[in-house]
Amino acid sequence: MLTGAGMSVESGIATFRGGGGLWDNYPVERVASIDGYRADPALVLEFYNIRRKELLAVEPNEGHRLLASLEREHEVVIVTQNVDNLHERAGSSNVIHLHGELMKVCSSKDPYNEAYVEELTPDNIEISVGDCAGDGSQLRPFIVWFGEAVPRIEDAVKAMDGADLFVIIGTSLNVYPAAGLLSYVPAGTPVFLIDPNEVKLRDTHGVNVIHKGASEGVRVLMEEFLKIK
Repeated sequence: MLTGAGMSVESGIATFRGGGGLWDNYPVERVASIDGYRADPALVLEFYNIRRKELLAVEPNEGHRLLASLEREHEVVIVTQNVDNLHERAGSSNVIHLHGELMKVCSSKDPYNEAYVEELTPDNIEISVGDCAGDGSQLRPFIVWFGEAVPRIEDAVKAMDGADLFVIIGTSLNVYPAAGLLSYVPAGTPVFLIDPNEVKLRDTHGVNVIHKGASEGVRVLMEEFLKIK
């Protein structure tokens, strides 16, 4: 599975792109780049503090829950471009976050050193200038910003390479390297694309398109194609 912003929009999570997206109010270069962080760390920290509060106010939707239910009979790996934890809260146990995790913070000096990655709790979700990681550097959001490497892309490629079924849900496939994962799916593997909007693929041959939102689309996938009621 590869999920994007459209997976969580039904839960009330604002998308970053598109009309009304977060980038309309917060220029990407100010809150989602290392240069923006260095220029105004207080602004960036507060931006993600607000995002965490919003996350705690929403719940997984039916689409999240249906994907989690597939684990009863199948091995399911979810690769997500989303930084929320709604897949996990719905019950999915094998989730690869390509762009980081909103409920985690890390070292500014060594962001992907697991020794300095901390998971925040619902009663302690804010970080401020002066809060330090274990190595003494400023705590920062555990988010992969534009221009930074995607540390778990190799894990995602391995998951794609062994897939018996590949499902894409709620992503425009405009952001790389995630958009390139389809090319690693073995030839002949059934591919399903769930999205209410048109998604431009370089090669649509063999791709089964379900023009539905995430929840309805996953339900159709399970009932009509996987024969799971």
